[in-house]
Amino acid sequence: MEVDVEALVDNARTVAKIAGTRLLPVVKANAYGVGAVLVSKALEQLDPWGYGVATIDEGAELRTAGITRPILVFMPARAQLFDEYDRHQLTPVLGDAGSILEWTTRGERPFHIEIDTGMGRAGVRWDEIDELGEAVDTSSLEGCYTHFHSAERRDGTAETQLERFLGAIARLPRRPALLHVANSAAALRGKQFAFDLVRPGIFLYGGSAADDLSQPRPVVSVKARVLSVRRMRQGDTASYNASWTAQRDTVIATLRCGYADGLRRLVATGGRGAAVLLRGHRCPIVGLVQMDMALVETGTLEVQVGDIATIVGADAKQRITLKEVADWSGEVQHEFLTGLGSRLRRVPV
Repeated sequence: MEVDVEALVDNARTVAKIAGTRLLPVVKANAYGVGAVLVSKALEQLDPWGYGVATIDEGAELRTAGITRPILVFMPARAQLFDEYDRHQLTPVLGDAGSILEWTTRGERPFHIEIDTGMGRAGVRWDEIDELGEAVDTSSLEGCYTHFHSAERRDGTAETQLERFLGAIARLPRRPALLHVANSAAALRGKQFAFDLVRPGIFLYGGSAADDLSQPRPVVSVKARVLSVRRMRQGDTASYNASWTAQRDTVIATLRCGYADGLRRLVATGGRGAAVLLRGHRCPIVGLVQMDMALVETGTLEVQVGDIATIVGADAKQRITLKEVADWSGEVQHEFLTGLGSRLRRVPV
């Protein structure tokens, strides 16, 4: 797995320029599978406010790697783990009066509040913000945020959520220093959703946030070597459950990449044209992808053991995009990236 660090930084710079505010890059889930330490260190040159993770362990990994900026842990914090937040100097997200009061009795340590404006999964509801009472009347409340459920759509829902968010903020004793609502799609819509920070995720890693917005530079390439090349006669079968049958005399190549590496088991069964690039040609993936290997039909193409196939990325003639390979599996780009296995070496290029 090759990571184009220059493209990654350029994508982050694009978001910052359009939004006109500081970045809080989202590096949870190992930076969407790209490599959290690699990504965070690369983005240091842009002077982000800090980084966003989902778990304490993810934040601790960045601290161990030498990241000193604020690290916001988006998963709602449990009081039993407050010592871990302190140990690694992590900023928690709190959503009820009890946890806020317990956190603030530990001293002047910052925290953020998530306001649920329609996502319906975590945080205090926008119309129940008053239930936090005097717990939020503290200088430790550094920030408030919400999460849009459909920022890539132009259907008015983001504006509705924003209105709810601002209404809730107006009922707090004071405006926190940091308000942030924008993921990649919202940040790319300009300053309307920018506020004090924006939280780009998928766009940083080369995934399109919405078809009508700025398109990112590709960041990730996944490649695998050919392990074997074999001739197949018409009627021969291959892979588990004999899931592929040769319709003619042909040739298949076995690749050193399987579903343990992130190439989905059913990628070739949806009739969506799943393929890899070999010697400048698209070669269809055939049969069920196995844990460690996958099969592609090469036909009359001259292929040798040791050749390199491109699963995502470009060769000399064409490209397979992140969106394409996600579509072949019937998933979103985030799923494909976060599913790339740990056996893939993340190599900066």
